[in-house]
Amino acid sequence: MGKGLTAIVAVLLLALYSPAAATDFTAVVTDQDGQPVVNAVVSLLADSSSATPAPSSRLPAEKTIDQRNETFIPLVTIIPKGGRISFANNDQTTHQVYSFSRVKQFEMTLNRGQTSSQVFDNTGVAALGCNIHDHMIAYVFVSESPWTALTGDDGHALIQGVPPGSYRAQVWHPKFPPGRPLPNVTIALSGDTIRWEGTIKLLPARMARSHSGNY
Repeated sequence: MGKGLTAIVAVLLLALYSPAAATDFTAVVTDQDGQPVVNAVVSLLADSSSATPAPSSRLPAEKTIDQRNETFIPLVTIIPKGGRISFANNDQTTHQVYSFSRVKQFEMTLNRGQTSSQVFDNTGVAALGCNIHDHMIAYVFVSESPWTALTGDDGHALIQGVPPGSYRAQVWHPKFPPGRPLPNVTIALSGDTIRWEGTIKLLPARMARSHSGNY
């Protein structure tokens, strides 16, 4: 076999057996008024589970929720199934953190300067509250997909390195009505980059805050 033909065969074999290029997926989420939505959770759910890595292989398995000025920081935290949340009390007062959600139920008292943790073994959304300060609320999104990200102030969420294929893009937000199916759309990913724009209808702020077990 000549050198030229050998080189051509080598190139063909490389193209045949090399994995297709991964895609950087950017979601742009706006509300019914056309305004960018912050703290929206965007997930890509693969049609074929065989090609999907475990959530813990992509998402950090440990996160911290701080308590400062009688506020949970951040409002929304994403972890994989089996992930751990450390709750840090950096206030000058005691907090009693709880969740009555189906995803995770617990109650614990944190004195000032104290830290304690909880493991979240079920996927879904857990709403958090404080028995002492009723205005405090936060959410833990336990993701079933490793391809999950949170939108920033500009409504953008970036998910990098997604293998090509067919996915359902799904969006959740604290102001989304509890109990309703999450809005989703089927997307075929191929190429280096893809930008997707989605609009979701949100509840008014006064109706959205809830510590109930609906999440």
